[in-house]
Amino acid sequence: MKYAIVIEKAENNFSAYVPDLPGCITTGKSVEETRRSMREAIEFHIEGLRLHGDPVPDATSICEYVEVSAPVPATR
Repeated sequence: MKYAIVIEKAENNFSAYVPDLPGCITTGKSVEETRRSMREAIEFHIEGLRLHGDPVPDATSICEYVEVSAPVPATR
């Protein structure tokens, strides 16, 4: 399975979550550490769902970047 993850910069670290797996979150000191930790968190989360007889949600989220140009402030 392949799940989309969102990694965000916090004040002193990084945090991440999985849109398709509510409650599956993690943190790390770097992006790479957060990515590794998230892989483990996803596996643990899915294992917990299966142990409780809950369905494992399909991966349906799509992540993309959209490039925009910010307007230049008017000068007076």
